[in-house]
Amino acid sequence: MGKVVVTGAAGFIGAHVCQSLLARGEEVVGLDNLNPYYDPALKRARLAALTGDAKPGAFAFHHLDLADQDAVLAMFKADPAIDRVVHLGAQAGVRWSLEAPFAYTAANVTGHLSILEAVRRSEGRIGHTVYASTSSVYGSRTDGAFREGDRVDSPASLYAATKAAGELMSKVYVDLYKLKLTGLRFFTVYGPWGRPDMAYWLFTDAMLKGRPIRLFNEGKMRRDFTFVDDIVAGIIAALDHAPAAPAHRLYNIGNSNPEELLDMVAMLEELLGVKAVTELLPMQPGDVPATFADVSAMKRDFGWQPTTDLRTGLTRFVGWWRGYFG
Repeated sequence: MGKVVVTGAAGFIGAHVCQSLLARGEEVVGLDNLNPYYDPALKRARLAALTGDAKPGAFAFHHLDLADQDAVLAMFKADPAIDRVVHLGAQAGVRWSLEAPFAYTAANVTGHLSILEAVRRSEGRIGHTVYASTSSVYGSRTDGAFREGDRVDSPASLYAATKAAGELMSKVYVDLYKLKLTGLRFFTVYGPWGRPDMAYWLFTDAMLKGRPIRLFNEGKMRRDFTFVDDIVAGIIAALDHAPAAPAHRLYNIGNSNPEELLDMVAMLEELLGVKAVTELLPMQPGDVPATFADVSAMKRDFGWQPTTDLRTGLTRFVGWWRGYFG
């Protein structure tokens, strides 16, 4: 068994994937640029937790930017044991793409291309690459479950457009260079070690500090909240089931059970023992009113299905929060 590269290894989902791979005895090479989109101290804490659990030498970390294609290609070339890739590194966040658009093209387009080129130049040594896409590619919809065959040519944000571009680039590389690529469209991932820009984190922080929480579209939003452990199980199931021949596959990976945002707030009130003060605001540019994953393809091809309901997942998040922040 060779090594697995995990990009975005210091990120929320990436750190959980690294932990799961290390727990089953894999050797993992982590890449991350530790950018300041949110406090890098949280990213370093995730890495410290990883290296504390790993057996000596099982986890190697490289501090580099995926948009630096020369550095990425050199790193891959220097380690011939690399045979699989989980590419999660990206600039996340719909709303920040309104303020820092070039950060998104650098990470999500140029960075994605760097990984595709590194895999291509491995000349078959890297057998399978799983990469992160997003439910945002489906745009603004309220017409039921999103399916992989649905049109994705009307993104509501630059973030979504860059991730859709990554899917198109991946298809081109499969057609030209006969790679094996699997893209996973994530639906609103949450849980311990999460991202501070996500609603559940922002709400928890504000409620415990007595500040109002901001509810866009007056809270009339539905999200397919998906617990991080379920996401990680799906990523690894996909990684372990490479296509038999060169292919570009796309799958939704979500809880397939959209929840009202206000119901999530009510659960947090109960778990935190704090009543939320709400500030009702109009819809934010680039946002969408609902997400809803049809995950039948993931179930069919990998035997995967989510197992964590929102209350259970939020309970685990709040437990982590109290342990981390005191």
